[in-house]
Amino acid sequence: MKIGNHTFEKPLLLAPMEDVTDLSFRHICKSLGADIVYTEFTSSEAIIREIPRAMKKIAITDAERPVGIQLFGGIEQSMYEATKKAEEFQPDIIDINCGCWVKNHVARGEGAGLLRDLKQFERIVQSTVDATKLPVTVKTRLGWDEKSIVIIDVAKMVEQCGAKALTVHCRTRSQGHRGEADWEWLTKIKKAVSIPIIGNGDVNTPQDAQRM
Repeated sequence: MKIGNHTFEKPLLLAPMEDVTDLSFRHICKSLGADIVYTEFTSSEAIIREIPRAMKKIAITDAERPVGIQLFGGIEQSMYEATKKAEEFQPDIIDINCGCWVKNHVARGEGAGLLRDLKQFERIVQSTVDATKLPVTVKTRLGWDEKSIVIIDVAKMVEQCGAKALTVHCRTRSQGHRGEADWEWLTKIKKAVSIPIIGNGDVNTPQDAQRM
């Protein structure tokens, strides 16, 4: 798998998690063999306003490279500006969260809320890609619910926008973390695009990671 200038044979990535993947935790995971680590997801609006807590979230160190900064937002201009500011911290990757299922984010058209508006989803990805020369990756879900599985269309769209990889949590937004992640979708998605597809969801043990 190749993302930007980084090539991996069978990479193990640390998923970005709110209130979990802070600097100390990322260093621990890197020391244990994580190939790529990510910051906690951070609001584009908070970065633009240079809110101290947000700026602390995206502070990184050389010891954790390659490292990605994950951003979220529902307004393309804000994502453009936040990407420019995040770029100043010199990450290796900019990742866009389009999969958070929490109600307050979804209600603002952020995270998985973008799965209900694929045109806006596209604008968010394109504005982020246009803002930086760094590789941009995207994380999302299969769709809004079981009646609107749109992940194949999303995968093709993010590839056309210039994203360099797509991470898929193999559940819908309506599932949240309930039920089982449907890993069978990963093969279908990979057949539809040429960019790397990264699996997410129900990887709870080393054996799970090997199976995925």
